[in-house]
Amino acid sequence: MIDLAINKGNLEQNIKKARENNVIIPNFKQMRDPESNVPGGIKDRLRSVGLWDVNPLNLFRITWKNEPKMSGGLYAGPNFIELPSALTGVPARIICMVGKYFPTGCHKVGASFGCLAPRLVTGQFNSAAQKAVWPSTGNYCRGGAFNSKLLACESVAILPEGMSRERFDWLSQIAGEVIATPGTESNVKEIFDKTNELRATRDDVMIFNQFEEMGNYLWHYNITGSAVEEAFESIKGADGNFAGICLTSGSAGSLGSGDYLKQKYPFSKIAVGEALQCPTILNNGFGAHRIEGIGDKHIPWVHNVRNTDMAIAIDDNDSMALLRLFNEQAGKSFLTGEAGMDERDVARLALMGISGISNMLCAIKFAKYYELTEQDVVATVLTDSVEMYMSRLEELREERGEYKALNAAADFAASLRGIRTDNLIELTYAERKRVHNLKYYTWVEQQGRSPRELDDQWYHQDETFEAVQGQTERIDALIDEFNDRVGLTP
Repeated sequence: MIDLAINKGNLEQNIKKARENNVIIPNFKQMRDPESNVPGGIKDRLRSVGLWDVNPLNLFRITWKNEPKMSGGLYAGPNFIELPSALTGVPARIICMVGKYFPTGCHKVGASFGCLAPRLVTGQFNSAAQKAVWPSTGNYCRGGAFNSKLLACESVAILPEGMSRERFDWLSQIAGEVIATPGTESNVKEIFDKTNELRATRDDVMIFNQFEEMGNYLWHYNITGSAVEEAFESIKGADGNFAGICLTSGSAGSLGSGDYLKQKYPFSKIAVGEALQCPTILNNGFGAHRIEGIGDKHIPWVHNVRNTDMAIAIDDNDSMALLRLFNEQAGKSFLTGEAGMDERDVARLALMGISGISNMLCAIKFAKYYELTEQDVVATVLTDSVEMYMSRLEELREERGEYKALNAAADFAASLRGIRTDNLIELTYAERKRVHNLKYYTWVEQQGRSPRELDDQWYHQDETFEAVQGQTERIDALIDEFNDRVGLTP
């Protein structure tokens, strides 16, 4: 469970600093339904604030329900798109939650908020004396650094040196410190090694490791899960069936939304994706890949493996090919011409970053495997948009040359129409236990957790994942008490 013990001394300092920096903290209820629950005075002030502005008011834009505009927007329904069958090649309806309209252009501001806010309002983290450390394979450290700035906290961002240039350029302006570790998105252990070094050598830091922080899981359980539910209910019609959610595993926090959705739709399934080049779940394998934002070679502590139904591997060559197809002019012309797609649908494909493309491919494989029909709806998430990967497009042009109509036709045929149901596995009880047991090597042998904790996640879910789900109201109450003592809520 999330530790909610109070440190009175630190809490007093946090309240003082929040008051000095005009910080008001949203609760989970406000993030789930901001239109009904965010105070009118805050809404009025948001009308003059840009989506990416370093302004504490943007804490109230940590929601899937922001108006899709870059400045002055308030709230509407959940941001999602439905992909046409002309693109996916399957009759099933695939809906994609859009992360672009969060501050920083990525939903990871939510995951990091879920980790920091409980420690701030309990006083376990001292904003006057400590720095929040955000280890990440990409967007989580961006979200953590941004939230730290808004909450008047100092931050340290840690990410692999091989991540996209856009991430480093932006972090240099927001985070107090930026540390680049060896490797790329698959080099998670190197990130852990650096955080352990900081923990052992500095007394001014607190590590917010997304891979083990249950606040990450709880935010997605509450906020992403309910947003997907609302999106599905808005389009299902008379005969719609929620078939499941497909999500590649970075920190595995977003898979918490699947736990919520299974409780709402008991016959739905949760599918977890990974890169074929690093098939940890599928085949106990390892390797490097190019799907930025997926951390692998380990199973995150917050992944509720016992509730996961399928593992799907995605070839990163397909993801990179579709990045060009969706964003090069020759690719867009092919999609509106030979593929018969509507121009508006093609324009929306820019809402997909590399991991979003991979999530879409997971959903297509899932739909094909289960032979889903027009009545079935599959959900996934677009963590961020192509704006985070313009440098990758430039690199691909330099590496492979100009993108032409023939390239578009080949990529459409091979990486969309050619997607098959290979490299996936339905997880039986025994397979789930095998995957769960892989946590031992990272979390017990390397990170110091006990075998009993590992067994509890499997055998006592009412005391682990389900218990965390039940902490939402208590955290909301602590946030409200904190705001009352700060005294700034309009």
